[in-house]
Amino acid sequence: MINPMDLLRSNLSRVRIPEPTNRIYKQECCISFDTPRSEGGLFVDMNTFLAFGKDCVGWNYDKTGNPVYLHIKQTKVLVPEDRPSKKPTLMAIGVDGGFDNNEPEYEETHSIVLLPDYVTLPFPSVELPEKVRLAVDAILLAEGAERKEQLAAWTAEKKQVSPYAMNLQQIDNGIVVPSSGWKCSKCDKRENLWLNLTDGTILCGRKNWDGTGGNNHAIEHYKETCYPLAVKLGTITADLEGADVFSYPEDDSVLDPLLAQHLAFFGIDFSSLQKTEMTTAERELDQNTNFDWNRIQESGQEVEPIFGPGYTGLVNLGNSCYMAATMQVVFSTHSFYSGYYKNRNLKLAFEKAPADPTVDLNMQLTKLAHGLLSGKYSVPVAEGKDDPNATATTTKSKQEGIPPRMFKAVIAASHPEFSSMRQQDALEFFLHFLDQVERAHAGKPEADPARSFKFGIEDRILCSSGKVAYNRRLDYILSLNIPLHAATNKEELEAFQKLKAEKISEGKEVSSDEIVRPRVPLEACLASFSSPEEIQDFYSTALKAKTTAVKSGGLTSFPDYLVLHMRKFVMEVGWVPKKLDVYVDVPDIIDISHMRSKGLQPGEELLPEGVPGEEEEPNKPVADESIVSQLVSMGFSHLHCQKAAINTSNTGVEEAMNWLLSHMDDPDIDAPISEGGQNVVDQSKVDMLLSFGFQEDVARTALKASGGDIEKATDWIFNNPDASVSTDMDATTSENAPTAADAGLPDGGGKYRLIGIVSHIGTSTQCGHYVAHIFKDGRWVIFNDDKVGASVNTPKDMGYLYFFERLNN
Repeated sequence: MINPMDLLRSNLSRVRIPEPTNRIYKQECCISFDTPRSEGGLFVDMNTFLAFGKDCVGWNYDKTGNPVYLHIKQTKVLVPEDRPSKKPTLMAIGVDGGFDNNEPEYEETHSIVLLPDYVTLPFPSVELPEKVRLAVDAILLAEGAERKEQLAAWTAEKKQVSPYAMNLQQIDNGIVVPSSGWKCSKCDKRENLWLNLTDGTILCGRKNWDGTGGNNHAIEHYKETCYPLAVKLGTITADLEGADVFSYPEDDSVLDPLLAQHLAFFGIDFSSLQKTEMTTAERELDQNTNFDWNRIQESGQEVEPIFGPGYTGLVNLGNSCYMAATMQVVFSTHSFYSGYYKNRNLKLAFEKAPADPTVDLNMQLTKLAHGLLSGKYSVPVAEGKDDPNATATTTKSKQEGIPPRMFKAVIAASHPEFSSMRQQDALEFFLHFLDQVERAHAGKPEADPARSFKFGIEDRILCSSGKVAYNRRLDYILSLNIPLHAATNKEELEAFQKLKAEKISEGKEVSSDEIVRPRVPLEACLASFSSPEEIQDFYSTALKAKTTAVKSGGLTSFPDYLVLHMRKFVMEVGWVPKKLDVYVDVPDIIDISHMRSKGLQPGEELLPEGVPGEEEEPNKPVADESIVSQLVSMGFSHLHCQKAAINTSNTGVEEAMNWLLSHMDDPDIDAPISEGGQNVVDQSKVDMLLSFGFQEDVARTALKASGGDIEKATDWIFNNPDASVSTDMDATTSENAPTAADAGLPDGGGKYRLIGIVSHIGTSTQCGHYVAHIFKDGRWVIFNDDKVGASVNTPKDMGYLYFFERLNN
């Protein structure tokens, strides 16, 4: 029998010393979710630096012939229960100075393993060849590729210093602010009070959607005077950085480095004040425990944990709940279950994958499917199994879940927002995900599981000339408005409004259990999609002029899985997105057979071909020189001021100033202005239009056509319905228009059963939390990141995305 050391020396040519540019995987298997803490540990290929679990390392040897591996095994270490915890100094989790995530400590051991016979050599050892020792040291010292790609921590955004603070003009009007006993100068409010730092006026804050908060007197004062900064009374202490200073023109909480000086101007000695109010950030955090949060997460309910195949949780990687909730529902569908698990062997997928399986979407989807659906990782956590000092092993009623790091890195590679640690819109992620899956099956569309979600939409436009046009497109989701006028509890709502008005007049707040929300049936939302609507200023190619047309919509095919998107975000005054506080009553079974479009009917005459608005001159935006001159007098460059005026549609100096302050670091800020205005569109405005359900290309076109004004862009979209047609199926007035059958889409009856819900908690799709509820094995199950359990009170009326499965005829 050959000596193990001689066997290692004979394979030294297959050992590489990693270079700084090499990606080294040492925390998770590339094709499963095994880690160094798994029973078999982790094997790092010392030639490719890819990592494999005990069940997969043999497959890699068969595929590559690489025989030398670094084996890493981590074993839990006993930690004294009375170990003191350190006070956090940073708003972060799992990082130095942040909150303790209470993770157990592990001891790590290493060895060299030679395949195929798993011959083992100890490490460290002076007897090992120098090349092997250098290679292992480099692997262990290197930052793991998994860690580099996605840090498992989040850090809150820091407040910025306000430019208005540095040269704030304060008015000496004799006001001296007392240390207590404050009251709004325009009403009787004694809480949520703000001191304007320019004139010393004390006024109440903004009114919340439920009638609580203030009466908007502070914001109204700013609109009247343009005095920019206010500090919240009750948040001022000796630690001035903790004071809540708000900048109205920047619409954000800010830092005022001169706050002590500004307070002293009105006779305030901050060192003697005590904190009596929550800051804006603290209030937002407090709202996370409100009624909606508790109900959607089923907090306070005795949720029975569930384990086994199909019941595996996903670890939150830091604001990744939008991805976790979406993928849990996606893999509960037969198309993705069969495509990536039932009919796809993990070993065969690895054999067909490229040399680096971590960058292959199909491989990582197969890995994720097997991780979620096999049940291998859905087991109760056992305490004491790795602890040699433990007297007994106890089982916790929870699971660890699997971290989808490699999947996220692949799916986000072409999308800068999803690769960040910021919260994202689950709808936008779902559409991006299906698009990537479709691209991965470009050569074999019949094998594409994403097609089970795809369907055709047809818009019929009836011109006042009596002629019609049919516009067709393909989509993955049906986006629905929520008609509040169709609420079924109008009497209760009226009674609640009276109660709220009475409480406000008495200076009292409405309690959460007194709030009544509108209840709108799903049927009304579906009806609003199909019902005719007038289109003003529609350019008729028959009349060669603008006229009024009537648009109605329908579906050209019914997909295997129908996804309904509830448009819960609307625009408030000032075009600020607001979430509708509304319940939608969704039945378990729906029938949309009546929504099938009929196409061109006998006797109908099509509108002639033409381009809407072709007779009009292109709109060339010109900056208002009065706005530009005022901004230039403040020290800004002439070019920058012109761009600010154009991008705010010449609405005023204040709007242009705000745009300028937020775009000073734009890479194209010094680029010349093109003849038709700027081609670069503000991404934040695009995102806002996307949250209303518009397509990205349409949103960009509308913003360019309207000089970056959101209100005008929205009007432009509604007045140009042809613009909403996607590239999948072009707008047409021809009888030979593409149909769903031509596109090879699934089709069938219009009866559907509810199988999944993605719910959102928070004021915006870019913040808050997402949770999934899925109907499995005859019961509803809640998937809240790594927590999986039997749902007690499924919030069917609070969904953001609803997933329906078509019933077989």
